[in-house]
Amino acid sequence: MTKLPPDISKNNVYSLLWHASFLAFARTFMDVDTIVPAMLIEAGGSAMHVGVMTAIMLGGASFTQLIFAPFISNYEYKKKFLLIGINARILALFLLGLMLYFSGLLHGNFTILFIFILITIFSLSGAFSNISYTDILGKSVDQSFRKSFFSTRQVITGIILLLSAFLARKVITLNSFPANYASMFFIASLALFVASLGFWRINEHLPSRLLVRNIRHFFKLIKSELSRNNKLGYFLGFINTMGISIALMPFIMLYAKQMFHTGSAQTGMFLIFKVLGSVSVGFILITIFKKFKYKYLLYGNVLLVSLVVSILLFYPGQPPFYLLFLMGGVIFASYSISMNGILLEVSGIENRALYTGIAGAGNILPALFPLIGGWIIEQYGFREFFVFYIILILSSLFFIYKLNCKK
Repeated sequence: MTKLPPDISKNNVYSLLWHASFLAFARTFMDVDTIVPAMLIEAGGSAMHVGVMTAIMLGGASFTQLIFAPFISNYEYKKKFLLIGINARILALFLLGLMLYFSGLLHGNFTILFIFILITIFSLSGAFSNISYTDILGKSVDQSFRKSFFSTRQVITGIILLLSAFLARKVITLNSFPANYASMFFIASLALFVASLGFWRINEHLPSRLLVRNIRHFFKLIKSELSRNNKLGYFLGFINTMGISIALMPFIMLYAKQMFHTGSAQTGMFLIFKVLGSVSVGFILITIFKKFKYKYLLYGNVLLVSLVVSILLFYPGQPPFYLLFLMGGVIFASYSISMNGILLEVSGIENRALYTGIAGAGNILPALFPLIGGWIIEQYGFREFFVFYIILILSSLFFIYKLNCKK
């Protein structure tokens, strides 16, 4: 296999860090755990609406990678698909801001309908571009410092997330709904456009192709990989169960608004505390990136998620939401780092796009869980939902134990 020249690898690292930095700024203004569900609730959304939205943004979009992967895998160079995906996301965010700004002219439930349409486009285009991104990242960053890259990226983006969170809180409190959220999405769209410039600079030096003739052939390849690589089956089990850990925060947002009537100022503070949690993970891991093991990170995540749910179940009176969102940030960052790192380890350069698509199949439960969760809340209440949630999270311990994660 052709070796990646050091100068090209260095250029790609800087390009990827440029993208990650401005993406972090954009993410604050379109945060899926606080901003998006709060916006939907203030637009008149119910628990079921939040469940459907969370399913689309977290599980459903990733599941569609199973559909996109066979097509993208046939191409040796995938940068053009990466650019198509990110440009579609930029446009969706801009149109979402525009729609919210003029939402006073819409009648009935058209505002919620258009929110769902544009968020779906945003999420699906993200899933489409993620296949190419994972493939390009795997072959464009030298393996010897890949984990260092992940941790460094987490620290840089964490600092930007923290600074932008204070700005986002200022923006969201300047005006009332819908003008405040329209401003948030306009800023996110602009920041994502600047982030996309980093992708234009990437030098996709190494080709990577896995010929997939049709969807039937693709599923045969999946079956072959599952029988050949026993880690893959446990990996799918892990993301099917532990994957719901990042679906909890929108429901805590719903819980805070419905049960304790929190407002925009508190939503901004929730965002700040979530970002603080994410940043803390990055700073800790960058100092010990040569020593930590993914398995320990995953076990710690299960413990932390269990603690969050226990507080929600047993805390007398109003729960300490700032603390819960701080812990939620730690959970989100830990899961993202470990999941991406494990995916790169269980796959190879030729089949990485295929494995990213297969990983989409691991999002069946995360896609269905928010729908089931929204229904449980509407039919029975939050307590029953939290009990159901903790049972599913604890089942991930089996797959973490069986998945032999390297450092």
